[in-house]
Amino acid sequence: MEFMDFSTLLANAGADFSLQGMWEQMGIIAKFVMVLLLLMFLLSLALMIERSRAYSRAKRQSISYIMLLRNFLQERKLQEAVTAAGQHADSPLAKVVGAGMGEYLKGMEALQEEGPEDVGDFDLVDAVNRQLERSKERETANLKRGLTVLATVGSTSVFVGLFGTVVGIITAFQGISADGGGGLSSVAGGISEALVATAVGLMVAIPSVVAFNLFNGRVEAFQIDMNDVASELIDFVLKEGRY
Repeated sequence: MEFMDFSTLLANAGADFSLQGMWEQMGIIAKFVMVLLLLMFLLSLALMIERSRAYSRAKRQSISYIMLLRNFLQERKLQEAVTAAGQHADSPLAKVVGAGMGEYLKGMEALQEEGPEDVGDFDLVDAVNRQLERSKERETANLKRGLTVLATVGSTSVFVGLFGTVVGIITAFQGISADGGGGLSSVAGGISEALVATAVGLMVAIPSVVAFNLFNGRVEAFQIDMNDVASELIDFVLKEGRY
């Protein structure tokens, strides 16, 4: 006796496994699940493309700015460093350095115009450090933009597909009940719904989870770079003198 695989049995039972055929066999709820999964897939795909481009631009501009910053600091061209930071708007490192250096220049200007005695307990190094911390938090939030949605798609699309699977199984049992315990043709539509929902749910979830983990790693790398450059900037301010 020869054994046929499951898809062959369903095909012999009248199940059409073409995309159009499966769509026509689905019920209203199953179609809703498929449309929802499709929207989730398109959303995750758009986020993956947007984040990939954003991180690539950020890395490229960060490398370019760091090369310029070394020369600016060596030559004490601080205003040029701030101006160059504004020209590298896609670099989180440039924004952090620009914010800290701008705070340093404003503090130095206030000390020179008013004098240390008139300024009071103003601590220039502490002011620069606070500005750096605020800037790092803001840039980290910008880098993480969209990752929460990507994680949500990755974690929920499996359950949406599982919901479609359960609906398909219910449809299969309804077919058995309506057919009075008939053959495989009575459950073919419901089983195809269940299989398709499961497969599509996994197809949406797996790339989203992988992309989220990869992007999260890139954000952590940017955070390390921002912490390093902020520490170097504080060292520079300390070497310049503390008022």
